Amino acid sequence: MRTEHRPGHHRLRGAWPACVLALAMLAAAPASAQNAAPAVPQGSGAGVHGPDSPFPPLPQRADVVPWSLLTAVTSRTEKQRVLPQFASEQLALDGKTQRIQGFMMPLQPGEKQRHFLLSSVPLTCSFCVPGGPESMVEVRTKAPVAYTPEPITVEGRFAVLRDDPMGLFYRVTDAVTVR
Repeated sequence: MRTEHRPGHHRLRGAWPACVLALAMLAAAPASAQNAAPAVPQGSGAGVHGPDSPFPPLPQRADVVPWSLLTAVTSRTEKQRVLPQFASEQLALDGKTQRIQGFMMPLQPGEKQRHFLLSSVPLTCSFCVPGGPESMVEVRTKAPVAYTPEPITVEGRFAVLRDDPMGLFYRVTDAVTVR
């Protein structure tokens, strides 16, 4: 997944079309939530919670990897591709069990999900992702997880992705939800 940057927008390119992501999220949301779209921006940019958001920011937790660490990635250009440059603190997370807290972004329709993105901020709109790949973690769970617009915390094997074909920077596998 590569990001194409336009002022105020982040869009996936070469991965899941925005309309598929939007339909999946709409299908996963309960009927009451489908009609209750907030009128103000919910967040903007990588790991930045908008001050006008109707949702509270993620609560501070000492038992989860902070988004400030995950989003502090630089990049380099190599053969017309942009690749992440991870710091030693990010690389130290690789291959270990970690907890990540964030907002669920389903990748397929349905009330329960086994494969989704976890984002540092709530979605801005149904057709845009809230930030670049540094502000999202791909999650694959052991058991299906019910969709919720509220923040969730997952725990699983964390991977730092140096050259993912979809453009992702992080992945958690064998994940389970925790409180």
